Amino acid sequence: MTRLVLFGAPIAIAASILFSGGDSEPPTIIRQATGAEKTGTAEPEAAGQADEHDEEIDALPPGLAAPAMKETASRLVASAEASTLDWRSQYGVIEDVGDGTGYTAGIVGFCSGTNDMLQLVEAYTEEHPENPLAPFLPALRAVDGSDSHEGLDPGFTDAWHRAAEDPAFREAQDATRDRLYFEPAVRLAKLDGLGTLGQFVYYDAMVLHGPGVEADGFYGIRDAAMASEDTAAEGGDETAYLNAFLDESRSAIKARKVQRDTTRIDTAQRMFLRDGNLELTKPLVWKVYGETFRIT
Repeated sequence: MTRLVLFGAPIAIAASILFSGGDSEPPTIIRQATGAEKTGTAEPEAAGQADEHDEEIDALPPGLAAPAMKETASRLVASAEASTLDWRSQYGVIEDVGDGTGYTAGIVGFCSGTNDMLQLVEAYTEEHPENPLAPFLPALRAVDGSDSHEGLDPGFTDAWHRAAEDPAFREAQDATRDRLYFEPAVRLAKLDGLGTLGQFVYYDAMVLHGPGVEADGFYGIRDAAMASEDTAAEGGDETAYLNAFLDESRSAIKARKVQRDTTRIDTAQRMFLRDGNLELTKPLVWKVYGETFRIT
Protein backbone atom coordinates (compact mmCIF):
# COMPACT_ATOMS: atom_id res chain seq x y z
CA MET A 1 0.00 0.00 0.00
CA THR A 2 1.27 3.48 -0.83
CA ARG A 3 1.68 5.46 2.36
CA LEU A 4 -0.26 8.70 2.56
CA VAL A 5 2.22 11.50 3.18
CA LEU A 6 1.01 13.67 6.02
CA PHE A 7 2.88 16.78 7.06
CA GLY A 8 2.07 18.84 10.14
CA ALA A 9 -1.00 19.37 12.25
CA PRO A 10 -3.36 20.73 9.56
CA ILE A 11 -2.98 17.58 7.49
CA ALA A 12 -3.30 15.38 10.54
CA ILE A 13 -6.69 17.02 11.05
CA ALA A 14 -7.52 16.26 7.43
CA ALA A 15 -6.68 12.64 8.03
CA SER A 16 -9.03 12.41 10.95
CA ILE A 17 -12.06 13.89 9.17
CA LEU A 18 -11.59 12.71 5.62
CA PHE A 19 -14.52 10.32 5.59
CA SER A 20 -16.57 11.91 8.37
CA GLY A 21 -19.43 13.02 6.14
CA GLY A 22 -22.13 12.02 8.61
CA ASP A 23 -23.28 8.74 10.04
CA SER A 24 -22.44 6.61 7.00
CA GLU A 25 -19.55 4.19 7.07
CA PRO A 26 -16.39 5.08 5.10
CA PRO A 27 -16.81 3.86 1.51
CA THR A 28 -14.76 1.00 0.18
CA ILE A 29 -11.81 2.41 -1.71
CA ILE A 30 -12.05 1.39 -5.34
CA ARG A 31 -10.18 1.99 -8.54
CA GLN A 32 -11.72 3.57 -11.60
CA ALA A 33 -8.69 3.79 -13.84
CA THR A 34 -8.25 1.78 -17.01
CA GLY A 35 -7.59 -1.92 -16.82
CA ALA A 36 -9.76 -4.61 -15.29
CA GLU A 37 -7.14 -5.39 -12.69
CA LYS A 38 -7.54 -1.94 -11.18
CA THR A 39 -10.23 -2.77 -8.65
CA GLY A 40 -9.01 -2.90 -5.05
CA THR A 41 -10.05 -2.50 -1.45
CA ALA A 42 -6.95 -0.84 -0.02
CA GLU A 43 -7.63 2.22 2.09
CA PRO A 44 -5.44 5.30 2.53
CA GLU A 45 -4.18 5.71 6.07
CA ALA A 46 -6.29 8.87 6.38
CA ALA A 47 -9.49 6.81 6.17
CA GLY A 48 -8.61 4.97 9.36
CA GLN A 49 -8.13 8.01 11.58
CA ALA A 50 -10.63 9.05 14.26
CA ASP A 51 -13.48 11.22 13.04
CA GLU A 52 -13.10 14.04 15.52
CA HIS A 53 -13.19 17.25 13.52
CA ASP A 54 -16.54 17.44 11.74
CA GLU A 55 -17.30 20.81 13.28
CA GLU A 56 -14.07 22.37 11.98
CA ILE A 57 -14.86 21.26 8.42
CA ASP A 58 -18.48 22.30 8.65
CA ALA A 59 -17.47 25.76 9.89
CA LEU A 60 -15.48 26.42 6.72
CA PRO A 61 -17.12 28.19 3.75
CA PRO A 62 -19.10 25.72 1.62
CA GLY A 63 -16.93 26.25 -1.45
CA LEU A 64 -17.68 23.62 -4.07
CA ALA A 65 -20.40 22.16 -1.84
CA ALA A 66 -22.57 25.25 -2.26
CA PRO A 67 -25.51 24.22 -4.49
CA ALA A 68 -24.64 26.60 -7.33
CA MET A 69 -20.98 25.57 -7.29
CA LYS A 70 -21.85 21.88 -7.14
CA GLU A 71 -23.96 22.38 -10.25
CA THR A 72 -20.97 24.06 -11.92
CA ALA A 73 -18.74 21.15 -10.89
CA SER A 74 -21.20 18.66 -12.36
CA ARG A 75 -21.27 20.56 -15.63
CA LEU A 76 -17.48 20.76 -15.78
CA VAL A 77 -17.13 17.03 -15.18
CA ALA A 78 -19.78 16.26 -17.81
CA SER A 79 -17.92 18.35 -20.38
CA ALA A 80 -14.89 16.08 -19.95
CA GLU A 81 -16.74 12.81 -19.46
CA ALA A 82 -19.44 13.21 -22.10
CA SER A 83 -18.80 16.43 -24.10
CA THR A 84 -21.93 18.05 -22.72
CA LEU A 85 -22.92 20.50 -19.99
CA ASP A 86 -26.22 18.67 -19.48
CA TRP A 87 -24.98 16.23 -16.87
CA ARG A 88 -28.50 15.08 -16.04
CA SER A 89 -28.78 13.64 -19.56
CA GLN A 90 -26.23 11.00 -18.53
CA TYR A 91 -28.27 9.02 -16.00
CA GLY A 92 -29.36 6.51 -18.63
CA VAL A 93 -26.19 6.35 -20.71
CA ILE A 94 -24.39 2.99 -20.67
CA GLU A 95 -21.71 1.50 -22.92
CA ASP A 96 -18.50 -0.47 -22.87
CA VAL A 97 -15.86 2.06 -23.91
CA GLY A 98 -13.14 -0.57 -24.25
CA ASP A 99 -11.00 0.59 -21.36
CA GLY A 100 -10.99 -2.72 -19.49
CA THR A 101 -13.58 -1.75 -16.85
CA GLY A 102 -16.65 -3.38 -18.40
CA TYR A 103 -19.79 -1.30 -18.74
CA THR A 104 -19.49 2.40 -17.96
CA ALA A 105 -22.73 4.19 -17.11
CA GLY A 106 -24.42 7.08 -15.43
CA ILE A 107 -23.46 10.54 -14.29
CA VAL A 108 -19.85 9.83 -13.28
CA GLY A 109 -19.14 6.68 -15.27
CA PHE A 110 -19.95 3.98 -12.73
CA CYS A 111 -18.23 0.80 -13.96
CA SER A 112 -19.23 -2.84 -13.73
CA GLY A 113 -15.57 -3.74 -13.24
CA THR A 114 -14.63 -1.23 -10.55
CA ASN A 115 -17.12 -1.86 -7.74
CA ASP A 116 -18.87 1.51 -7.76
CA MET A 117 -21.62 0.30 -10.11
CA LEU A 118 -22.16 -2.68 -7.83
CA GLN A 119 -22.42 -0.40 -4.79
CA LEU A 120 -24.91 1.80 -6.65
CA VAL A 121 -27.17 -1.07 -7.73
CA GLU A 122 -27.03 -2.69 -4.29
CA ALA A 123 -28.06 0.57 -2.60
CA TYR A 124 -30.87 1.13 -5.09
CA THR A 125 -32.10 -2.43 -4.73
CA GLU A 126 -32.08 -2.25 -0.94
CA GLU A 127 -34.68 0.54 -1.13
CA HIS A 128 -36.44 -0.66 -4.30
CA PRO A 129 -36.10 -4.46 -4.52
CA GLU A 130 -38.31 -4.87 -7.58
CA ASN A 131 -36.23 -2.59 -9.83
CA PRO A 132 -35.14 -3.71 -13.34
CA LEU A 133 -31.49 -4.06 -12.31
CA ALA A 134 -32.04 -6.28 -9.27
CA PRO A 135 -31.95 -9.58 -11.24
CA PHE A 136 -28.45 -8.68 -12.46
CA LEU A 137 -26.89 -8.29 -9.00
CA PRO A 138 -25.40 -11.82 -8.92
CA ALA A 139 -23.76 -11.18 -12.29
CA LEU A 140 -22.49 -7.77 -11.19
CA ARG A 141 -20.87 -9.36 -8.15
CA ALA A 142 -19.31 -12.05 -10.35
CA VAL A 143 -17.80 -9.63 -12.90
CA ASP A 144 -16.60 -7.06 -10.35
CA GLY A 145 -12.89 -6.55 -10.94
CA SER A 146 -13.02 -7.59 -14.58
CA ASP A 147 -14.20 -6.39 -17.98
CA SER A 148 -16.53 -9.37 -18.42
CA HIS A 149 -20.16 -9.06 -19.51
CA GLU A 150 -20.97 -12.62 -18.42
CA GLY A 151 -24.46 -12.75 -17.00
CA LEU A 152 -25.13 -9.15 -18.01
CA ASP A 153 -25.75 -9.73 -21.70
CA PRO A 154 -28.33 -9.68 -23.01
CA GLY A 155 -30.61 -7.36 -21.13
CA PHE A 156 -28.48 -5.34 -18.73
CA THR A 157 -28.24 -2.21 -20.87
CA ASP A 158 -32.00 -2.21 -21.46
CA ALA A 159 -32.55 -2.65 -17.72
CA TRP A 160 -30.26 0.31 -17.02
CA HIS A 161 -32.23 2.49 -19.43
CA ARG A 162 -35.51 1.51 -17.76
CA ALA A 163 -34.12 2.08 -14.28
CA ALA A 164 -32.90 5.54 -15.30
CA GLU A 165 -36.51 6.56 -15.89
CA ASP A 166 -37.11 6.10 -12.15
CA PRO A 167 -36.41 9.27 -10.09
CA ALA A 168 -35.31 7.01 -7.23
CA PHE A 169 -32.52 5.54 -9.37
CA ARG A 170 -31.37 8.99 -10.38
CA GLU A 171 -31.31 9.94 -6.70
CA ALA A 172 -29.32 6.78 -5.97
CA GLN A 173 -26.74 7.80 -8.59
CA ASP A 174 -26.46 11.24 -6.99
CA ALA A 175 -26.04 9.74 -3.52
CA THR A 176 -23.40 7.22 -4.61
CA ARG A 177 -21.47 9.94 -6.46
CA ASP A 178 -21.50 12.10 -3.36
CA ARG A 179 -20.52 9.34 -0.95
CA LEU A 180 -17.69 7.87 -3.00
CA TYR A 181 -16.31 10.90 -4.80
CA PHE A 182 -17.67 14.39 -4.15
CA GLU A 183 -17.76 14.56 -0.37
CA PRO A 184 -14.38 12.89 0.35
CA ALA A 185 -12.65 15.02 -2.29
CA VAL A 186 -14.13 18.34 -1.17
CA ARG A 187 -13.59 17.70 2.53
CA LEU A 188 -9.95 16.72 2.06
CA ALA A 189 -9.33 19.70 -0.23
CA LYS A 190 -10.67 22.04 2.43
CA LEU A 191 -8.31 20.56 5.02
CA ASP A 192 -5.47 20.94 2.54
CA GLY A 193 -6.31 24.66 2.51
CA LEU A 194 -7.61 24.71 -1.05
CA GLY A 195 -10.19 27.10 -2.44
CA THR A 196 -13.08 26.21 -4.70
CA LEU A 197 -10.92 25.52 -7.76
CA GLY A 198 -8.69 23.19 -5.77
CA GLN A 199 -11.74 21.42 -4.41
CA PHE A 200 -12.91 20.87 -7.98
CA VAL A 201 -9.46 19.65 -9.05
CA TYR A 202 -9.61 17.04 -6.30
CA TYR A 203 -13.16 16.03 -7.19
CA ASP A 204 -12.45 15.68 -10.89
CA ALA A 205 -9.33 13.63 -10.14
CA MET A 206 -11.32 11.40 -7.77
CA VAL A 207 -13.85 10.72 -10.55
CA LEU A 208 -11.24 10.31 -13.27
CA HIS A 209 -8.66 8.18 -11.45
CA GLY A 210 -10.70 6.61 -8.68
CA PRO A 211 -9.82 6.86 -4.98
CA GLY A 212 -6.91 4.43 -5.20
CA VAL A 213 -3.72 4.54 -3.17
CA GLU A 214 -1.56 3.39 -6.09
CA ALA A 215 0.52 5.86 -8.09
CA ASP A 216 -2.24 6.40 -10.65
CA GLY A 217 -5.08 6.65 -8.12
CA PHE A 218 -6.23 9.85 -6.43
CA TYR A 219 -4.36 9.29 -3.17
CA GLY A 220 -1.19 8.24 -4.96
CA ILE A 221 -1.36 11.40 -7.07
CA ARG A 222 -1.87 13.51 -3.94
CA ASP A 223 1.10 11.76 -2.27
CA ALA A 224 3.35 12.64 -5.20
CA ALA A 225 2.18 16.27 -5.30
CA MET A 226 2.72 16.67 -1.55
CA ALA A 227 6.22 15.26 -1.91
CA SER A 228 7.15 18.11 -4.25
CA GLU A 229 5.09 21.04 -2.90
CA ASP A 230 3.56 21.93 0.45
CA THR A 231 -0.18 22.32 0.54
CA ALA A 232 -1.67 25.68 1.49
CA ALA A 233 -2.55 24.22 4.91
CA GLU A 234 1.15 23.50 5.40
CA GLY A 235 2.07 27.08 4.53
CA GLY A 236 2.81 26.40 0.88
CA ASP A 237 1.69 28.32 -2.17
CA GLU A 238 -1.73 27.12 -3.30
CA THR A 239 -1.05 27.68 -6.99
CA ALA A 240 2.28 25.87 -6.86
CA TYR A 241 0.72 22.91 -5.09
CA LEU A 242 -2.18 22.69 -7.53
CA ASN A 243 0.24 22.83 -10.46
CA ALA A 244 2.14 19.92 -8.92
CA PHE A 245 -1.10 17.99 -8.42
CA LEU A 246 -2.17 18.62 -12.01
CA ASP A 247 1.27 17.54 -13.24
CA GLU A 248 0.89 14.22 -11.43
CA SER A 249 -2.70 13.77 -12.63
CA ARG A 250 -1.63 14.49 -16.20
CA SER A 251 1.20 11.97 -15.96
CA ALA A 252 -1.24 9.32 -14.75
CA ILE A 253 -3.47 9.97 -17.76
CA LYS A 254 -0.57 9.80 -20.22
CA ALA A 255 0.55 6.47 -18.73
CA ARG A 256 -2.71 4.83 -19.76
CA LYS A 257 -3.08 2.61 -22.80
CA VAL A 258 -6.42 4.21 -23.75
CA GLN A 259 -8.24 7.49 -22.99
CA ARG A 260 -4.99 9.46 -22.82
CA ASP A 261 -6.41 12.89 -23.69
CA THR A 262 -5.33 15.52 -21.15
CA THR A 263 -7.37 18.52 -22.28
CA ARG A 264 -9.53 18.46 -19.12
CA ILE A 265 -6.31 19.59 -17.44
CA ASP A 266 -4.46 21.47 -20.19
CA THR A 267 -7.24 23.70 -21.53
CA ALA A 268 -9.62 23.70 -18.57
CA GLN A 269 -8.29 23.35 -15.01
CA ARG A 270 -4.79 24.60 -15.78
CA MET A 271 -6.25 27.58 -17.61
CA PHE A 272 -8.41 28.53 -14.61
CA LEU A 273 -5.32 28.22 -12.42
CA ARG A 274 -3.18 30.38 -14.71
CA ASP A 275 -5.89 33.02 -14.61
CA GLY A 276 -5.70 33.04 -10.83
CA ASN A 277 -9.34 31.96 -10.57
CA LEU A 278 -8.89 30.02 -7.33
CA GLU A 279 -12.54 30.45 -6.40
CA LEU A 280 -13.83 29.23 -9.78
CA THR A 281 -15.68 32.48 -10.34
CA LYS A 282 -17.96 32.73 -13.38
CA PRO A 283 -17.97 33.34 -16.26
CA LEU A 284 -15.96 30.26 -17.14
CA VAL A 285 -14.75 29.45 -20.64
CA TRP A 286 -12.73 26.31 -21.35
CA LYS A 287 -12.02 23.67 -23.98
CA VAL A 288 -12.16 19.89 -23.81
CA TYR A 289 -11.24 17.73 -26.82
CA GLY A 290 -11.06 20.98 -28.84
CA GLU A 291 -14.68 21.95 -28.10
CA THR A 292 -15.36 25.22 -26.30
CA PHE A 293 -17.74 25.32 -23.32
CA ARG A 294 -19.06 28.27 -21.36
CA ILE A 295 -20.82 28.81 -18.05
CA THR A 296 -21.95 32.38 -17.45
